[in-house]
Amino acid sequence: MALITPGFGRRSFPPLKRRSSLLLKLTAVVFAVLLFCEFLVYYLVIFRCDWPEVNTPAYEGEQETFEPVLKAMFLADTHLLGEIRGHWLDKLRREWQMERAFQTALWLLKPDVVFILGDVFDEGKWSSPQAWADDVERFQKMFRHPSHVQLKVVAGNHDIGFHYEMTTYKVKRFKKVFKPERLFSWKGVNFVVVNSVALEGDGCTLCSKEEAELLAVSHRLNCSREQGPASGQCGDGRPLPASAPVLLQHYPLYRRSDANCSGDDAAPPEERSIPFQERYDVLSREASQKLLWWLRPRLVLSGHTHSGCTVLHAGGPPELSVPSFSWRNRNNPSFIMGSITATGHALSKCYLPREDMVLTIYCGAAVFLAVLIFAHFELLASPSPFDWNLLRKSRTT
Repeated sequence: MALITPGFGRRSFPPLKRRSSLLLKLTAVVFAVLLFCEFLVYYLVIFRCDWPEVNTPAYEGEQETFEPVLKAMFLADTHLLGEIRGHWLDKLRREWQMERAFQTALWLLKPDVVFILGDVFDEGKWSSPQAWADDVERFQKMFRHPSHVQLKVVAGNHDIGFHYEMTTYKVKRFKKVFKPERLFSWKGVNFVVVNSVALEGDGCTLCSKEEAELLAVSHRLNCSREQGPASGQCGDGRPLPASAPVLLQHYPLYRRSDANCSGDDAAPPEERSIPFQERYDVLSREASQKLLWWLRPRLVLSGHTHSGCTVLHAGGPPELSVPSFSWRNRNNPSFIMGSITATGHALSKCYLPREDMVLTIYCGAAVFLAVLIFAHFELLASPSPFDWNLLRKSRTT
């Protein structure tokens, strides 16, 4: 009598060779998706960005000369999370995104200088000395750069605190790490860096010092605009290029709201008409007028709002609010590319990969893996003739 053993037909456990084949397929799919979403997607997206062209010819008599072009990247509001509000998964995901985006942009675009317009850290206004040191170490790793590329950082309210939280200790701590230059000149272009948190106008010690330094910068810039040799009142300092400066700060100049802003990275429509609060969302009218009178800039770049906006101030220069660089604040972060000469400039925006696009790819990959596993174990196979007969009988009963 033959021994009959129960079997499971086509759904029996696959042999070792089939299991190895499945494992190899799953590993290949997971590796390909990770490679694309965590590395290649940044190259594919940023590769489409290019430096804008600026008219460079200048004429001296009958000879045509060309002004050097400074390639500058502007980004804002990275908000590196701290030990108080920072979840490890949030840190891992968003900081990896910023690191890959920044390193890819450096490699593909090769800027001369990079400006970060404030709120580098999320908890600089609260962090202890040890937490500050840890955050600085992470920042230096993420935003590492070759020696020929200069990195300039502007103070934001999350770095040194709002006006009521700002202290001499926090400001000195920030300056010790980032060594900000009040007035920075390169290739005939002048940049003025402002600590906009200290422009409260209430006469506090740090506010008075900030205004005094800006008045000194204004004096130097006015001297540089004079025709001929500098007068004796200009001092013996190094002469500046005779060029209107580019103003860099964290708070935007005063505007009522974002109602006139538009574009893919503008604030959501339901938020654009919300009035801005002076000295909190934007600078006060008085502080804004002082900056425009003292410095007479040709261009202003700011951060703080996390959204993009272009504003043409009445009788003044255009201002560009730079969106946040982090997925934590925007689904579609970006940065500004500027081709700047002593007399002209051209700006363009470079978008980073969208977070929802990357998540959609991961979800699609997960579905594909599930289908692959089901197909391998033949869980998706069509019913056998015997199964069809059972199904018909069950319907007739």
